[in-house]
Amino acid sequence: MIIDGKAIAHTILESVKKEVGTLTQSPKLTVFTCAPNFETQKFLSLKKKRAEEVGVSVEVISLDPAMGTAEVISNIHECLLKTDGVIVQLPFPATIDINAVLASVPASHDVDALLYTGEETEILPPVVGAIDAMAEHHQIEWQNKKVVVVGQGRLVGAPAALYATSKGAEVIVLKKDTVDYENKIKEADILILGAGVPGLVTADMVKDGVVIFDAGTSEEGGMLVGDATPDVANRASFLTPVPGGIGPITIAILLKNVLQLAKIHSKS
Repeated sequence: MIIDGKAIAHTILESVKKEVGTLTQSPKLTVFTCAPNFETQKFLSLKKKRAEEVGVSVEVISLDPAMGTAEVISNIHECLLKTDGVIVQLPFPATIDINAVLASVPASHDVDALLYTGEETEILPPVVGAIDAMAEHHQIEWQNKKVVVVGQGRLVGAPAALYATSKGAEVIVLKKDTVDYENKIKEADILILGAGVPGLVTADMVKDGVVIFDAGTSEEGGMLVGDATPDVANRASFLTPVPGGIGPITIAILLKNVLQLAKIHSKS
């Protein structure tokens, strides 16, 4: 079954829009970018469009690639009193210490929930929130399931592994240097992809009935594609397509997080 991420996202966005309409002031999101690539530009465009539809104000600040780490952090700190949420839209140039930059975003403004450790919380990392929403909608069970996470990035692999572990799954994280990774993928009951490598997983690599959450968006021939090839749909019980799967829900969860932070700020 191909999971309709757009339909699930629509339900979440409608709920956000309704709640935003009850506020005296629109929530504000500030996004910092620096020389964004193709995938980033597409994703950012969708974020802005969906934000406008639900009444969330978005300011995109494009930083000069020549900036140093300290200057980037200074820009982030300066905006905190004027916004409800901050996103550092990766990737950033290698000359910038991205760990220091991300650490400079306080929890009070952390839309990406970078400090998530697998706990039960209303503000989830967007990809984790998307996976959670799909699992709940389709009644996908995690307890005692073998979950294989491909990639250990801070926005997909790392938080997804924490989430699956918190749900009682047996979790294996595959890295670039993992030995015998194809056999490990073959054993997965649930496969979470976040490598960003087009066509990394093919139908012959997965078992029948596997659940695949494909968050490995990348560009190929001017198109957005996932880590899994389309033919895995013939073997998977559930599959998130790229585009139209995890991506739309991720944006909806992100805007839901902005709303939650705005509500907290209004009470302080």
